[in-house]
Amino acid sequence: MRTSALREQRHPTLTPAAIGRAATLALHDELSLTPKPGLVTLIDRGSHDDMDAHTFMRSLFSLRRYFVQIAEAGLAGAEFDVLERFGIAAEARMRAATGGINTHRGAIFMLGLLCAAAGAVLREQDEAPRPADLQRALRRRWGDALAQRSQRTSTLPGGIAARRHGLRSASEEAALAFPVLFEAALPALSTALARGLTPQQARLDALFHIMAVLEDSNLAHRGGLAGLRFAQRTAQAFLDRGGVARPGGLQEAHAIAGEFVARRLSPGGAADTLAAACWITRVCGGS
Repeated sequence: MRTSALREQRHPTLTPAAIGRAATLALHDELSLTPKPGLVTLIDRGSHDDMDAHTFMRSLFSLRRYFVQIAEAGLAGAEFDVLERFGIAAEARMRAATGGINTHRGAIFMLGLLCAAAGAVLREQDEAPRPADLQRALRRRWGDALAQRSQRTSTLPGGIAARRHGLRSASEEAALAFPVLFEAALPALSTALARGLTPQQARLDALFHIMAVLEDSNLAHRGGLAGLRFAQRTAQAFLDRGGVARPGGLQEAHAIAGEFVARRLSPGGAADTLAAACWITRVCGGS
């Protein structure tokens, strides 16, 4: 009896409300991290003149109900067009909260899909999902629809940049069930935590791992292909030198952040992917 109660306490049954709350917390995990190269933090604007932490907090609060709602849709077995309608409505609420500024469009898409996938997993099992369960649910439930969506001609800045430079777009990344998230970001975050890094250090380390491999269309939009490759090389070199855990690593990360601001680069896709990894560690029982 005691063993059963303990197991239940460690792996409580998830609900759509808990899934959605984890998404809101994960977005705050990402916002509160510093130094983030070119990205908005609680203390600076990064490479952005039109937004700051207050803008992000207004956006974040406007999305709280959306993440719960889309998890409920996944639990109910909703088709992709239903999820897409929820996402469009969420973006409208975000823009109303921010005065038209795009703070979380990528997260609405990525974290929304993941919340729906977690809801879909709840239909089949009571225990906390594993990352592989989430990926399978994405492929099984909405893989075909996401593949079709990835063939649309995007009119958004990131999609236009991806097409211009022959990069894998955010839609194509989703159609593949987010390989960078599951194969790079999450292992990097988990490994860093297992090595004894603090949650902040681990998230920063994971962010650089993501930047090193992601074809981030936000970077390509702001800095062209040269800007994207500069960001990838810089991130990989930082990791090759030992990353945030080495002596002087945090100071170097601050210096890199300054370089990104000077070049007006902002790895928004990497930020969304980091938030998604933080969400998975919460939903799947990580720290």
